[in-house]
Amino acid sequence: MGFRFELIKECSQTGARLGRIHTPHGVIDTPVFMPVGTQATVKAVLPRDLKEIGASIILSNTYHLYLRPGFDIVKEAGGLHEFMGWNSPILTDSGGFQVFSLGSLRKITDDGVVFKSHLDGSEHFISPEKATEIQNALGADIIMSFDECVQYPCDYSQAQIAVDRTTQWAKRCKNAHKRDDQALFGIIQGSVYKELRFKSVADLVEMDFPGYSIGGLSVGEPKDKMYEVLDYTVPLLPRDKPRYLMGVGSADALIEGVMYGVDMFDCVLPTREARHGTVMTTKGKIVLRNATYSRDYNPIDPECDCYACSNFSRAYIRHLIKADEILAAMLTSIHNLKFLIDLMKKLRKAILEDRFVEFKQNFYK
Repeated sequence: MGFRFELIKECSQTGARLGRIHTPHGVIDTPVFMPVGTQATVKAVLPRDLKEIGASIILSNTYHLYLRPGFDIVKEAGGLHEFMGWNSPILTDSGGFQVFSLGSLRKITDDGVVFKSHLDGSEHFISPEKATEIQNALGADIIMSFDECVQYPCDYSQAQIAVDRTTQWAKRCKNAHKRDDQALFGIIQGSVYKELRFKSVADLVEMDFPGYSIGGLSVGEPKDKMYEVLDYTVPLLPRDKPRYLMGVGSADALIEGVMYGVDMFDCVLPTREARHGTVMTTKGKIVLRNATYSRDYNPIDPECDCYACSNFSRAYIRHLIKADEILAAMLTSIHNLKFLIDLMKKLRKAILEDRFVEFKQNFYK
């Protein structure tokens, strides 16, 4: 089975939409939140537990797997699915954002990026062709074109150079792409400049990718600025192809993104916050590390049925956090991911029943 996107329903009051992505490793109901397994593992969560909480697709990272253990090893193991014991869909990002975040350790040219490994300082070069070769070897169901992500704020000329470079790199990625069982997405750039976002969309849509990612957001800009970009960018994208907003994972941003018509999201936020003792609940975030929970024998969220909430109290999990026990990160990570996966399930139901606006209002209330 190849890659196919099925648009099931569109909200009558907003841009929210219900869909289904068919891949060689299974079906993904959208809108969807994708847990991040940067180094071929979602931190502190077993694949078995990801299945139990309803994760249908996870994300891994080209840059990190290129450095360690090496994409040749993953290929020898039978590809990423076999290597990490995950038989459902996987998405790999191209490494563009990670290279961008290296700062002084990298140098970008039209040819590609020269960078020093954050692990041992060794020098490497990744071109659009190399990023595609690595992802072809890893074997994920959905892969990303190599892009240049600029910081926020940046001036217009800098953003323009990045857009032009991203367009040229997208063409090179498409030419280098060798597997018809993988869907290669193009990535829209342009920072917060409307004219540049329009140009990026026009350039990439002309190349007819099977899906489109919206990059260059969630890099420090205010949320209202991100929503403004989504408001004028998403409607330009093809209706019959999935839309993926990269690096967004707070509950409010997910709801707003869905409202504008985005289908796919990913972020390290839920597991990163979990490892620091912060959990998401229907009443807002709480910091379990705080002393106020030392004698709180309620579950993290009484409205949640995850393994952590079904079996343990806030007081117990706080004890684990203070004692620096591994189980603390496992339980809080399971809960936060389940919270967001359940949120997306509720959003899909609200779109199906044509009550998205009502759901959004009640959630915020």
